[in-house]
Amino acid sequence: MKRFHVHTHVNDLQASIAFYSKLFAAPPTRVESDYAKWMLEDPRVNFAISTRGSKPGIDHLGLQTDTEEELAELKARAEAADMSLLDQGATTCCYARSDKHWITDPQGIAWEHFHTLGDIPVFSEAAPTVAASAQAPACCPPRGKPVGIPVSGSSCC
Repeated sequence: MKRFHVHTHVNDLQASIAFYSKLFAAPPTRVESDYAKWMLEDPRVNFAISTRGSKPGIDHLGLQTDTEEELAELKARAEAADMSLLDQGATTCCYARSDKHWITDPQGIAWEHFHTLGDIPVFSEAAPTVAASAQAPACCPPRGKPVGIPVSGSSCC
């Protein structure tokens, strides 16, 4: 079964954690100094917030799969529809190890399809670049968002 994913950037992590904890009637399932995530069952959503973006707002949407087969099905659909696709394969981002790919909708909104393999103790295991550390991106594609996605001051996860 798939889970809807939303990632937003926030200015004040603690105030946002308090707000969303009340909204969802649940505390986050993971909290870091720059990140929080709720894995809700009703509605079934992976809702993440971080302070890693350059401005507040929605960074991207996505679908998290429970199996590699579901992820392969999503990738096959994207390829059949001739969508712009960035296949990252195995990667680390947002305190997790996962397999993922990115697509772009007709309006330029980034969609992440991923299967989480496990948690990691750091945001990303990739060595930070000067540009990445200066901008503190929320997401981890090697060169920002996939081709065709207009970037409005952030680089994605």
